[in-house]
Amino acid sequence: MTEAATLPILTIQLNGEPRRAAAGMTVADLVDELGLNPKKVAVERNLEIVPRSTYPMVALVDGDQLEIVHFVGGG
Repeated sequence: MTEAATLPILTIQLNGEPRRAAAGMTVADLVDELGLNPKKVAVERNLEIVPRSTYPMVALVDGDQLEIVHFVGGG
């Protein structure tokens, strides 16, 4: 038997695609896991914009629908 408990897995929608995420994961954790710079993304969760300052406090829940747009510079 393993002493470490495994966290439940959530199912979310990310940019229209199903994705699994660990319970307790925040928007900041997800952005980090995706390798994105949080200063260069906008996140919409369940049709509401998530203020960047709250990314570390907004926990994902099963069934969340997220859209992440990341800005690319250029000219």
